[in-house]
Amino acid sequence: MRRARALVAGLCTLAALASLAAAGCGRQGPAQDAEEPLTVSAAASLAEAFGRYGEGVEGGRPRYSFAGSDELAAQIRQGARPDVYAAANTKLPEALHREGLVERPVTFTTNALVLAVPADSAIDALSDLERPGADLVVGSPSVPVGSYTREVLWRLGPQRAELILAGVRSREPDVKGVVAKLVAGAADAGFVYRSDVVAAGGRLRALALPGRLRPQAAYAAAVVRGGERHALARRFVGGLRSGRGARILRAAGFGPPPR
Repeated sequence: MRRARALVAGLCTLAALASLAAAGCGRQGPAQDAEEPLTVSAAASLAEAFGRYGEGVEGGRPRYSFAGSDELAAQIRQGARPDVYAAANTKLPEALHREGLVERPVTFTTNALVLAVPADSAIDALSDLERPGADLVVGSPSVPVGSYTREVLWRLGPQRAELILAGVRSREPDVKGVVAKLVAGAADAGFVYRSDVVAAGGRLRALALPGRLRPQAAYAAAVVRGGERHALARRFVGGLRSGRGARILRAAGFGPPPR
């Protein structure tokens, strides 16, 4: 009888230890969850640079969604909750901040708007677009690259702007749509960012715009309120201004943040 009771006690002890072990495993759940990758909604022009940056981000490579900054902002307003939102302007993140949807935005880099043409194009200057027969592709008015393009044309004056706009054959929802048309030979010229020409790997040539026409293209990022990886999201955004993230952006053709 004593032997039987000892056996039962031993089994109970083993069961208790198993229960504690299971509970310990259960406590590891949040730690495992914390290793889930960040979700990042970012402007299409950031695709190549963010892809490289993501290879060394704490917590594993982020899950990215690249599109027009306006489209991504609309998704957040409609209830999407990525961990980070990065736009090709400061206007959209600031608007989301005022609406209480993101934390205070951080301006982390700049870019230069250029006139891009195929590498073998005979177009050498913005004035060439004022002649009949030049097919132009631009961003839609609601996306930052389209807004910057309209700034350039407005500064040219109405007469020259009208001549150039007469050649527009396509208005794209993001800058990658403009690049795709140029690379495919479906347009003679398009307004894109300097970093997009770098990413095209020699297939496009950038024509710099005169300083008086050139808009200030500043990019801002923010941690989205209600996201699941708050601490990692803050480190992701902070790493874009200095260190490895900043070096990757410069190599991709972006400039330093405005002072």
